[in-house]
Amino acid sequence: MQERDTYFKFNTGVVGYPLLFILLIWIVFWFEVRFGFDFNRFGVAPRTITGLRGVLFSPFIHADINHLWHNTLPLLILSAALFFFYQKNAWRVLIIGALLTGVLTWVLGRPANHIGASGVIYMLFGFLFFKGIIAKHFRLIALSFIVVFIYGSMVMYVLPIDPKISWEGHLSGIVTGALLAFTIKKGVAPPVIYPWQSKDYNPEEDEFLKHFDEHGNFIENIEPENLEVEEEIKIIYEYKEKDIDQDSKKD
Repeated sequence: MQERDTYFKFNTGVVGYPLLFILLIWIVFWFEVRFGFDFNRFGVAPRTITGLRGVLFSPFIHADINHLWHNTLPLLILSAALFFFYQKNAWRVLIIGALLTGVLTWVLGRPANHIGASGVIYMLFGFLFFKGIIAKHFRLIALSFIVVFIYGSMVMYVLPIDPKISWEGHLSGIVTGALLAFTIKKGVAPPVIYPWQSKDYNPEEDEFLKHFDEHGNFIENIEPENLEVEEEIKIIYEYKEKDIDQDSKKD
C-alpha cells in the first residue's frame, strides 16, 4: 500500500493534463478552420533557422481532421499512462522529450514542413516500453507489454514507407523516448524484492519450505520445534478390597 501511494497515486492531473493537451490541439485546428489560417508553415523545416520554431509549434499543428483524429486517442492514452506510472518524471519526460524530438527531426528530416503530435506519441511509446523493461517493476513491465500490444504496429512507420508521413519525426520520437528511458533513473518505482531474493535468505528458515521434505513431498502437519516435553501424567486409583466373608453373612 505504501508503494502504491508513493509511485502509483491517482490524482486529477492523470486525466486532466492529457485532456488539456488534446483540447489545445483541437482548439488550434478549430482556429485554423474558423478563421482561415494555415499554420503549416510553423512546422519543423529541417536545417533552416526559421524551421527551428517548429520544435515548439509543430506538435499543435495538424494537416486535416483525419490527421488530428489519428493522433488524439494515442496521445490521450499514452500521456495518461505517463502521468500515472511515472508522475515524478512526467513533466520532464514530456517537455524534454518533445523538444528533443523536434530537434532530431530538424536534423534528420527531409526538406518539408513536419507537423503533428505523432513525434511526441512515438516518444511516449518509446519511453513507456523501454523504461518498463529497464525498471524491472512488475507493474511497469506489464505496462510495457500493454503498450506494445496496443500500439506495436506503429513501429513500422519509423521506416520511409509513405512519402506523406514524417517517418523522420517518428524515428526521432522513439529514439528520444528510449534515450530518456535509459537516462532517467530517479523517481521510478524500484523492483519488488521478495524474501528469497535477499542475500541473507536461508532456505532452512523459510516457513513455506518447511512444508516439504528433502524429496519435495508436501508435509501437511509440521511438528512444532523447541516444544518442551510435558511430564507424563500418572493416574493413581485408591480402592479398598471387598470383604467377601462379611457380604456372605448378610445374605
